This record gives sequence, C-alpha cells and structure tokens, in this order.
Amino acid sequence: MGPILLALGLALLAWVLVVGDLIRRHRPLWHWYLIGYPATACRVVFTWRKVAMLNDLAVSKRPPRGLLGDLVVKGDPLRPVVPRTSFPRATRMGLTVLVRLHAGQTPATFMKAADAFVHAWKVHAVRVTSPERGLVLLTATATDPLQRPGLASAPAELLSALIGVLESGGAWVMNLRMVPHWLIAGATRSGKSTLLARLITQLAPQPVALVGIDCKGGMELGLFADRLSALATCRREAVAVLSALVVDMQDRMSACRSAGVRSIWELPDKLRPVPVVVIVDEIAELYLSDGTRESKAEAEQCSTLLLRIGQLGAALGLHLVVAGQRVGSDLGSGVTALRAQLGGRICHRVNDPSTAEMTLGDLNKDAVAVAQSITAEERGVAVCTGPDGGWSRARSHLTPTEEAVSTARKYAATAPELPALNRALEAPEGESK
Repeated sequence: MGPILLALGLALLAWVLVVGDLIRRHRPLWHWYLIGYPATACRVVFTWRKVAMLNDLAVSKRPPRGLLGDLVVKGDPLRPVVPRTSFPRATRMGLTVLVRLHAGQTPATFMKAADAFVHAWKVHAVRVTSPERGLVLLTATATDPLQRPGLASAPAELLSALIGVLESGGAWVMNLRMVPHWLIAGATRSGKSTLLARLITQLAPQPVALVGIDCKGGMELGLFADRLSALATCRREAVAVLSALVVDMQDRMSACRSAGVRSIWELPDKLRPVPVVVIVDEIAELYLSDGTRESKAEAEQCSTLLLRIGQLGAALGLHLVVAGQRVGSDLGSGVTALRAQLGGRICHRVNDPSTAEMTLGDLNKDAVAVAQSITAEERGVAVCTGPDGGWSRARSHLTPTEEAVSTARKYAATAPELPALNRALEAPEGESK
C-alpha cells in the first residue's frame, strides 16, 4: 500500500507542476494571483524584520549616545524597532507595501535598500516612493513586463501617440499637447529609430503636418517622405525650413493677438492653423562645424532657430521631437539652452555617461543610473519622463520599417501642404546652381 500511495503522490505532484507551468505561460495573471502573490507576500512578511535590521531601517527608542563619566559613548542599539508595514497588497504586476516611518527617518534610506528588498523577496524590481509625509510606498514588480511587452490601450487624441508599454504595465503615450517638446537619446541599434517610426505611424492618420530634418541625406526619415509635408536632408535645407517655420510662427502670433487669445487652441476651428511636428534625426549634424565661416554660421543659425521654436512654439502648435546618439555640451552652448525647452525626455542605451546625464540629469539622478544599466540586448527599452515629473522604464512597440512605410503611403494624401516650406527648400537649390 505504501509504494502505491507514494507513486500516487509523485504523480499528483508532477500533475500540479505541469498544470502550474501551463498556467504560468498561458495565463500569467492567474498564476500570479494564485501562486506568485501568496508566496511573495509570505516572503515579505517573514523577511521584513531581518531586512530592516541589516539595512539600518530599524531605530532605537533611545538615543544611540550616552554619558559614561565625562565621555560620550556611541553604540549600536540592542533592541531596535523596525518600521510598521501594511500587509502586502496584490496588484496586476506585483504588490505594494506601505511603511510608516519613525521620527527622523527619510525615504532615502529605503531607496538605498531597494536592492536588498529585490533579493529578499525574489522579485524583479522594487520602486520606493513617498505618497505623503511620514509614509513610504514600496512597489514590487514580480517579473519584467518589458521582456514580452504587449501593446497597452490608450484613448486616441490629437497630437497623442501610443508608443509602447511602461514598466508598470500601463500605456506609454507621447502627448504633445501636455508635453510639447521631446528629446530622444540613444546609441546605434538601441531602438531610437524604431521609436521614431512608431511615432510617425501614430501621427500619420491625424490632421498634423510632419516636417523631417535628417542631415544624413534623408536615409532615416526619407522612408516616410510620402507623409511628410517637408523634408530637409542637409544643414542648409534645415536652416531654410526652420527659418520658414519661424516666419509661420510669427504669423500665428499675429492671428492669436488679433483674436485676443493666448494659443491657437483657443481659436475657432476654421481659423486654427494646422499643428506642425518637427522631427529632427541626429541633432549633432546641425551643431557640428568644420571650422569654416559658412559652417559656423549655419550651425549658429540652426541653434538659434530651434531655440526660438522651442521657446515660443508650444502655444502656437509647433512641436519639436529632437533625437540624437550623442547629446552633450561639447556640441555647443545652444544644445544646453535647447535641452531646457525639451520637457519630455527619453533615454535609450547610450555609449557614454554624459549623454545620459545630459538627457535625464537635470530631472532625476536615479533615472540616469537606470538608463546606464540598459544592456545591448534590451533594444527598445528606455527611461522616459512622464507629465507628472516622474520617470519610468518603458519599451516601445516594435514597428517594422515596412509597416511604417506602408502607413506613410496610406495617409500620403492627407499630408497638409505647407507651401512656404517647399518654397524655402527650392531657394537654396536655386542659389547653389
């Protein structure tokens, strides 16, 4: 009888393991709620005191200093008290734990212990935030949602593009109405071009004029020329296009002033000019100079014109999306001034720390460290900023070049005409002849 029961028990265990593996692969959400969450919650509860003690998160009710005669003696408390926590609360991607701080504690100490939580709880990542004074919220992510990112859903809005998925599982959206200008940094084969293709694919069906500036001879943005209202393929053409946009911007100012409004979005629909999104691929090509007077003058013109559009274009329906492999102050002081106007930041894997610092450093130091940890295998993964000033890891939806080109051709007839830009592009050619 004993061997039979043993065989039945082993068969039952094997069946449970097989079924559990099938649920994990085909119904990961069910697997998390049925198996993953209870196990992780138990680890959180039973390891909390030890992790808090080892990472200096526990405090003593008495000061760590005392008098011994005429000496002040400092020592470690014998009976430290760990902060109180709530019971782990399950989420779709992991769990959350609310911690009540002791007097004198700050969230910074918990941020330093984030890696310890990851290893003790056997989760992918732990984010530390402070929703209100005296409280710390620990958000644990069970697995990396960016390994197999599905495309989240988001409502369709004008000048809004669904790019991919955030680490939290939510939709990664570039909303140019909320954040009018963006800076995108990324090394070769980091996913930057795929992101631009996705952006163009999302904006193509909308009543928006797309203007491309690609000083690499149009190798990247030239693929979508059917949907672009204008395309500059060298710096001279870029100066002409940007100059025409600045003139158009002044006309929009006059229209708003005559109507007594402060932005084109307050104008009636019939009087509102078409929004324009300027996509610049490889910003360094606009700023680098070979030392000649003509080259320096062109670089200075590009710097000034881009800065003017960045400063004044948001309320006038002129938006900038600037991308580059290398973004640094060595390109010129104009790059730093332009960066201050580009509120949206996206940083893929970069080859040098200064580019990550230039992209994210003025917003959040933690985001810089996370961006530098992106590996070459994580193509499409980036650190992006949100409209609330925070940051998150995200991954853009894979958009094949063929799909993006097909979408551009499909909506070629809907591309708004900008005659002033086309005339500006023809003028440099006539002069060169």
